[in-house]
Amino acid sequence: MMGSLIDVAGIRVGSATDEKALTGCTVILAEDGAVAGVDVRGAAPGTRETDLLQPVRLVDKIQAILLSGGSAFGLDAAAGVMGYLENKGKGVQVGPFTVPLVPAAVIFDLYTGKSNFRPDREMGYRACKEASDAMVPEGSIGAGAGATTGKIKGPLSATKTGQGTASRRLGDLVVASLVVVNAFGDVFNRGGEQIAGPVNSTQNGFYNTANLIIGGDTPQRETFNTTLGVIATNAALNKEGANKVAQMAHDGLARCIWPVHTLWDGDTIFTLSLGEKNANWNLVGVLAAEVVIDAVERAVTEAKSWAGFPSYKEILKHKEM
Repeated sequence: MMGSLIDVAGIRVGSATDEKALTGCTVILAEDGAVAGVDVRGAAPGTRETDLLQPVRLVDKIQAILLSGGSAFGLDAAAGVMGYLENKGKGVQVGPFTVPLVPAAVIFDLYTGKSNFRPDREMGYRACKEASDAMVPEGSIGAGAGATTGKIKGPLSATKTGQGTASRRLGDLVVASLVVVNAFGDVFNRGGEQIAGPVNSTQNGFYNTANLIIGGDTPQRETFNTTLGVIATNAALNKEGANKVAQMAHDGLARCIWPVHTLWDGDTIFTLSLGEKNANWNLVGVLAAEVVIDAVERAVTEAKSWAGFPSYKEILKHKEM
């Protein structure tokens, strides 16, 4: 068992999925507030409320993070998360008003399902109602419903992926992650085996994206992608520490996705700090990178084939035939 994001006390995770449209959203709730940071590495991000996570900004804590499909349209789902939290009286008090703070980021999944349907306020609210501290759904669900990986030969040549989660414990320190893998590049496991990428013509293996680029292939411009992640920890971090951990967590992506952080990716990782455990930022950052690697692999291996996109499990089956 790899563990999950809810191993950090105070976190609940919920997902809402439209199986016909092949899209959805995932909400990470920290209703009583969490210190947060963010690091955006990809060149094509779709985000909301990330500026307030910088150390020079006024507010220290947020109440939720939303990850969504639907490209920039999917940011609408954050309004539903805000409505849910407002109804519960959770947020920043500004005079007589309660204003929930919900940073968000999206993946581009418009090619995988019904492009005219995108996560909206209702779906964001529904994801909150489904939130639990008992289980984190993995695979082709929530924000990972329309996720695919390996698109240098076009969006229809990709491997079906999804969302995955993992955690590590070191004494009483807990560091956990949830990752939605919708990458331009290929995914490799810890043994160096390629487990996702552009699917070859017989669907029993993959092309290698880096080798194709080095050989002169030009990526198709419409292959927009993004890998999203959330790190949670019971380490007591200030905003500077949360931002540093988010930065170091990207090293996990670089160790299992290649190429990564390209012009066609919007890679974004958030960090949430809940708890009072004293821990060195470097230690938390190293563990964050490790759980990102674990969660990326889970996002690939737990995905199911859908809408003509083969999953790792299906490709592995063809390979063994």
